[in-house]
Amino acid sequence: MCGICGVVTRAALTPEHSERIRRISAAMIHRGPDGEGEHADAQVHLAMRRLAIIDLEGGWQPLYNEDRSIALVANGEVYNYVELQQDLESRGHRYRTHSDCESIIHAYEQHGLDFVHKLRGMYAFALYDSDKRRVILGRDRMGEKPLYLIEKGDDLWFASELRSIMSAGIIPFKLDPGAIHQYFHYQFVPEPATPIQGLRKLPAGHLMVIDLDSGTREQKCYWRLDDAPPVEGEPARLIREELERIATLITRADVPVGVALSAGVDSSAIAALVARARPGLISALTIGYPGRPRQDERSFAERWANELKMPFLQAEVSVREFVELFAERSFWRDDPIADTAGHSYFAVARLARDRRIPVLLQGQGGDELFWGYGWLQRAARMSRLKASNQLYSPRERLRRLRRRLPSLGGPGALKAWALEMYRTMQGHYVLNPDDGAPLDQMVAYNLANEYQAGAFGVASILQPEFLALAQRTSPASLFTLPRPWPDPGVFLTKLICDTYLMENGMVQGDRLSMVNSVELRLPLSDYKLAELAVGLRKARPDDHLSPKHHFRAAIRDLLPDWLLNRPKTGFSPPGGIWMSALVAAYKHSLADGYLVSAGLLNPEVVHTFQRHTSKHSPWTDLFYRTLVLEFWARGVQALTDAPLHYSLRVPALA
Repeated sequence: MCGICGVVTRAALTPEHSERIRRISAAMIHRGPDGEGEHADAQVHLAMRRLAIIDLEGGWQPLYNEDRSIALVANGEVYNYVELQQDLESRGHRYRTHSDCESIIHAYEQHGLDFVHKLRGMYAFALYDSDKRRVILGRDRMGEKPLYLIEKGDDLWFASELRSIMSAGIIPFKLDPGAIHQYFHYQFVPEPATPIQGLRKLPAGHLMVIDLDSGTREQKCYWRLDDAPPVEGEPARLIREELERIATLITRADVPVGVALSAGVDSSAIAALVARARPGLISALTIGYPGRPRQDERSFAERWANELKMPFLQAEVSVREFVELFAERSFWRDDPIADTAGHSYFAVARLARDRRIPVLLQGQGGDELFWGYGWLQRAARMSRLKASNQLYSPRERLRRLRRRLPSLGGPGALKAWALEMYRTMQGHYVLNPDDGAPLDQMVAYNLANEYQAGAFGVASILQPEFLALAQRTSPASLFTLPRPWPDPGVFLTKLICDTYLMENGMVQGDRLSMVNSVELRLPLSDYKLAELAVGLRKARPDDHLSPKHHFRAAIRDLLPDWLLNRPKTGFSPPGGIWMSALVAAYKHSLADGYLVSAGLLNPEVVHTFQRHTSKHSPWTDLFYRTLVLEFWARGVQALTDAPLHYSLRVPALA
């Protein structure tokens, strides 16, 4: 695990190029506190920071092939490196180290640009082939590891972190209105965009090949989740077999490994699997909250850890800590992400680092792949029925609903049916199959402020000039459906993996763990498991089954009933208490902040926030998103030499 950066230029490198690369590398010391390395040539300068996980003594980067004509810096882990090394050595390749990443070089020598299909893991890399006069940048299929890009004239710059690359002063800090429009709808900015003009991400599952002589940059997609072939067979057995393989591969490390354990099915299953794969070698870590509110799952996690004979470590996250570190954590995420769960991600990673456990397993991905979100599963089911002309008209559904009223089983069930009826009448949860038509507002799985009634829309808080620029980008434009209309279940699985999982879950997980110099691994986001989930779905739709039906069947013998059948709670903090404290501490902080000074936020809205966020209301969510963006922008601004500068800290709470 590392932080990597570099510059590739068609002209000759200058001292300024190298000085900026060293500045970027130094800014990523938290990603690699164990050492650093660099490789410079006439047109290429690569650098890295190392967090030593595998081959502690020998795995220093840059890594080279036998004649040193190929140099590599890589961030992440190649989980199947043992199998790759055995295969490549049998073909005559000679390894210098036992590093997992050295297999990237030899696989490239053996297979050319198809080498990336041999890799199983999470990674972002830069490979310099001096013989072929090219540099290859790559990113893993599911998008666990980041790679930010700046293309400026003859120069292409890249780095593992937004804030690190911005610290080099290559481009000015200027917000992208279209990206900000997307942020207010989705609580994050979908890739490849970033909130900064001139800065983007290499998309997941892509390579970029840079020709040093011509200066051409060719971006290639090498993997798409929806290209997975149909899979026939018994789902529970196939999923279980893949989970067992993942548990063996993903726990390879020469340092202690832990698992972030809640009382949820996903993390509990991971704990059971890795305890079997590496008995006695894995610790369980969890966090809780003062007073043990309903979101505190420590007692269940401890009970399960004890049954698995895992060492159990715990810590509490206080409201005070949440408020006092809110500004820094908003900035540390790299991208503005308005999700309170990130503070809990940070806390469990800090606990791991404090206990000298530099590798942490977490359960992200299970809900996205196996219908863990009810709204998503309903969307797939309703859209599939509509596409096959099996969906009753709203009038017919209402007639059938009235007929069933006596047997609905109480006011709670009646409310659920009424809500479902309303959504159907409004067109929610149904994809639009028309040519080129964007998805309906269900794509905004979080609050889509612009579409709300009244004055609570994002349009009401932005300055008119900025709003006019922002509205040139439709938040739904990323999700336009061309013909032929895709399978709804497959499409929605890809949609949520490409957006919410990657840009909300994975980004927070990677950045907030690496701030603590901890490597985060996500067993349930493994691309082979994702392909299996989609392949099974292509062969036989499963949106009509109970949530996570196949996944639960696959792990049924691993978990006791008291754990398997617990209600879903999610990795969420006591949001109401936290939000009230946040509003009390920061409700006046926007008045003279960056967003107002930069001409983005309407100053009049600041007073509206102050009046209406004392208790939960539609304004509270909008205030939270605005506050996250404010402190993120202050942090990036502070990295540059621009005239505006703000302190990230506020006085400690009394």
